[in-house]
Amino acid sequence: ESILSGQERVFEDVVEDFSEVDSVRERFEDWKQTYKDTYQDAYIGLCLPKLLNPYIRLSLINWNPLEADCMDFEDTKWFDTLVFYGFKLQETIAKDDDDIRLLPSIVEKVVLPKLSVIAESVWDPLSTTQTSRLVNVISKLGRDYPCIQANNKATQHLLNVIVRRIRKTLEDDVFMPLYPKSVLENRSSNASVFFHRQLWVCIKLLGNILSWHGILSNQMLRSLSLDGLLNRYIILGLCNSGVNKETIQKCQSIISTFPKEWFEDLEDDKTMPQLENLGRFLVSVARTLYSEGQQNKRDFDKKDSRDFIKQISKMLVNIHAMEYAVNLPM
Repeated sequence: ESILSGQERVFEDVVEDFSEVDSVRERFEDWKQTYKDTYQDAYIGLCLPKLLNPYIRLSLINWNPLEADCMDFEDTKWFDTLVFYGFKLQETIAKDDDDIRLLPSIVEKVVLPKLSVIAESVWDPLSTTQTSRLVNVISKLGRDYPCIQANNKATQHLLNVIVRRIRKTLEDDVFMPLYPKSVLENRSSNASVFFHRQLWVCIKLLGNILSWHGILSNQMLRSLSLDGLLNRYIILGLCNSGVNKETIQKCQSIISTFPKEWFEDLEDDKTMPQLENLGRFLVSVARTLYSEGQQNKRDFDKKDSRDFIKQISKMLVNIHAMEYAVNLPM
């Protein structure tokens, strides 16, 4: 609060001509229109992003796109002030005019570093809402600003921060308790409630991580989501949770998070190596359902068992584990 309250006083001792973005824009536009040659010789177009940096950083001091009521930075006063900087209606814009790159440069030098701080210090990867908002902001920047690309240093720094934050969550915030199955059979016990809640939290986090598909590389995504979460925690929890309808629902939720593009170029009848454990687990569930359905050991009959096995077969097909799907007991 003290920072926000002092926001208005930052430029109070600055002369009026340089106290606001409007004033700065007006003076430099006058220079460009009146003495265009000297304006270009001084490379003002390249210097302006650095000159405007403190003004824009100040205006973005409480900008947090993770909040529901956060204004899009493109709707702010400084953006409206600069969007047509240096150009007049019906005027031909030269392709080599550095002023064309004013806003993209500001996004690169001010907005991306701000997002890096938010991703590192504010964003909670366990929050689906926050993750969705952060993904949407970065996706929009990538679509609208050509400077936001893989070989850009500011972009690389932001993505590295995101990866580090996810890894920190995997190391510090993910916990999968292990209990005897006899304890978990009592669904109302504290241990069982805690166990299933933790497993659902892991599945939720899996979806949050995979929402970065198209932004993070597939190799990195698979490392974080499959190696770091699915095979390390979730499969362990599934194996310990018994065979029931909820287990099948969990598997469906897991598979629904996988990008379909991962399976488009797979050859033969095998799935990705990182999904072999999941495939084998689904086969074991199907065999257990078939065996116990035949013996009427559970609350569901043979028809229910066949329905569940069909669902498992569909899941195996969805992850391209054809070799497992065709050999399920029916």
